[in-house]
Amino acid sequence: MGLLKRGLRMKAGVALIALAASLSAAGAQVEELVGEVPSGQQMVLVGDTLIYDFDNATVTAVGGVQIEYGGIRVVAQRVSYNQKTSRVVASGGVEIQDRDGNKYYAEEIDITEDFSDGFVRALRVETTERTYMAAESAERSDGNLTTFMKGVYTACEPCEENPERPPLWQIKAQRVIWDGKAKTIRFERSRFEFLGIPLAYLPYLEVADPTVKRKSGFLMPGIVGGSELGVGVKVPYYFALSPTYDLTLSVTGYTKQGFMAEAEWRQQFDNGAYTLKLAGIHQNRPDEWPSHYIDSTVENRGMIGSKGDFEINRRWKFGWDVLVQSDKNFANTYRIEGFADAVHTSTVYLTGLNDRNYFDLRAYKFDVQEYRLDTNPNARNRKQPVVLPLLDYSYTLDRSVMGGELSFDVNAQNLHRTEGMYGVKLAGLEGSDGRFTAETEWKRSFVTGGGLVLTPLLHARGDSIYTDLSADAISRIETFAGDAADIRTHYFRAMVTAGLEARWPILFSSSSSTHILEPIGQIFVRPDEPYAGRLGIPNEDAQSLVFDASTLFERDKFSGYDRIEGGTRANLGIRYSGNFGNGWSAQGIFGQSFHLAGKNSFAEPDLVNVGAYSGLETDRSDYVAMLGVTTPYGISASASARLDEETFELQRQELKVGATVSKLSASASYAFISAQPGYGFNTDRQEVSGNASLRFNENWRVFASGTYNIQENKLVRNALGFGYSDECFIYTMTFSQTRDNGQTENRFGFNISLRTLGEIGSSTFSQ
Repeated sequence: MGLLKRGLRMKAGVALIALAASLSAAGAQVEELVGEVPSGQQMVLVGDTLIYDFDNATVTAVGGVQIEYGGIRVVAQRVSYNQKTSRVVASGGVEIQDRDGNKYYAEEIDITEDFSDGFVRALRVETTERTYMAAESAERSDGNLTTFMKGVYTACEPCEENPERPPLWQIKAQRVIWDGKAKTIRFERSRFEFLGIPLAYLPYLEVADPTVKRKSGFLMPGIVGGSELGVGVKVPYYFALSPTYDLTLSVTGYTKQGFMAEAEWRQQFDNGAYTLKLAGIHQNRPDEWPSHYIDSTVENRGMIGSKGDFEINRRWKFGWDVLVQSDKNFANTYRIEGFADAVHTSTVYLTGLNDRNYFDLRAYKFDVQEYRLDTNPNARNRKQPVVLPLLDYSYTLDRSVMGGELSFDVNAQNLHRTEGMYGVKLAGLEGSDGRFTAETEWKRSFVTGGGLVLTPLLHARGDSIYTDLSADAISRIETFAGDAADIRTHYFRAMVTAGLEARWPILFSSSSSTHILEPIGQIFVRPDEPYAGRLGIPNEDAQSLVFDASTLFERDKFSGYDRIEGGTRANLGIRYSGNFGNGWSAQGIFGQSFHLAGKNSFAEPDLVNVGAYSGLETDRSDYVAMLGVTTPYGISASASARLDEETFELQRQELKVGATVSKLSASASYAFISAQPGYGFNTDRQEVSGNASLRFNENWRVFASGTYNIQENKLVRNALGFGYSDECFIYTMTFSQTRDNGQTENRFGFNISLRTLGEIGSSTFSQ
């Protein structure tokens, strides 16, 4: 009896393995399956009747058969194994679950134990990746080919309420051939159905095995184009050359401009990755564009672009994003993925970060992808600088110095322009200039017995500046500055600051809310800004000056290093924060800045008039205020403003509101900036913008956005779209318009994504 049980266990174990292997009609190899079974595993076999036929050398389990072995589970009404023919037969509601959780259902399975040949009737497969396949029958041959007769494939889950309802999409085929060696699924004489309605007949379709993440072959085509390009179809082919690198070749045929070729190489390393993209076209009809467009002046167009990011070690990173093209608008016109932005910044960088040390070294080149010819005075591309290098270094000591914190900062930049940016201000000078800045700051906070927080501060800075400007730039400076012109090849300047900040947070609380009022006062004592009022030093990185509540308490309110705030200044204000028990909260700031002694740097002009109309050019600055509110209903709002110090007239305002309520998400903003003639804006600027998205059921949503210029009474940008998404299908349709200098660009696109099959669509079809 013991020998019988042992023999039964051995034979049943072989039968189970062969039976489980038959489930690999989804693509697994029997040797892989068996190899995964740990040695010494015990098999559990449960059945109403267990029969061993010595004469016919068969072992059979009948009635409610359940087998578990090595993480594999089999349920059937009858399972038998024939030792002479080495075949396994399971019948009667066969259900098998493999070690990965994939489930297989069949009425009958008849297959050899080595899984080289066999037959399955009424097969259904459900994988853990939520893909589904069914067939009237399936045959296994040659050890790696499984053929499904009258097969159906989909990645859509069956409807819970009505399982008989067709899935959203499915592929039906007379034959489905699964090649376990090549890792492909081939559909023969198939048709694609959507909501049960046949939409396309596909005599031949081959896709990668769902278990394969990378497979050479054609990818889904895309539709691209525009009014000047014509309608285009993009056909990509993917080469899975290695686990660490691959190549995609694409050909796009345009009805007007001919064929464009693209190639993208991607390679992955242990410490990073890089991509290399090439594209080129010979335009058949460049005259489709207006004669004042750069696109109309060239026939042979192309680009080379590359991006890379690498970790040298845990502290250092190195990378690049570089674009080189035949003309300044090619990548934008043909919407080359990754390089189609209106302003592409080519950069190479080296960054280091360790504890309190930060190092960043970069080189920049700005490519304005615009349609304007270089001879157009409004063209911007040739006026952009090349920055080489730009250095930032920061170090904060990890130990206190005289009880406080000591930090060091270094900034250096060097840039060159081939053409200046001139108008009512000299925003960019033709030629070269550079600056090296080093600064140090010490500060320490003291808390008095009454809760007053005092923070003394000491700061020192030095700059070395050189200029090598063209004769035209020097002439323009002399014309712009008159007697104030001070043109040199080298400048040296220094600044020291002694400051004190006093904060007194006062807490008010009740059983349901807390409020903190914090009066704040600052004073910074320093000499006048060197060269203030003497125009000759270029201003490249401090051209944007926004005085509002967020910059009220800044020691130096200039946005960059090219200007230094000088003179003695005090900042006074009050900060508020409150939390209410019912889920409401609020924050606010109100204050003013005062110039007390010396020259007011914001009243002293430079080549870009950066201080003009800033609200800081008078001894008493404009008032600045900000208030933000958050509600428990998914709605938040904020308002900020700058008010004239004498008349309280509004100089700058920004309102924002956002909401996520039920199925609606929306936001809106309003901005107003009063006229700044000396800064290049002769009239007030007002603009309102908003966007919203509404999901009106589980799968459908609509979305829209727009920007309206109130001052010019013009809709600048608008977009509208809708989308559908579920577990196996995504569809979006969008339409947008952009208006600029009398030109209106209409752009529409669509995208269809079928899970496991791919996607097709376009977001670049423009007119």
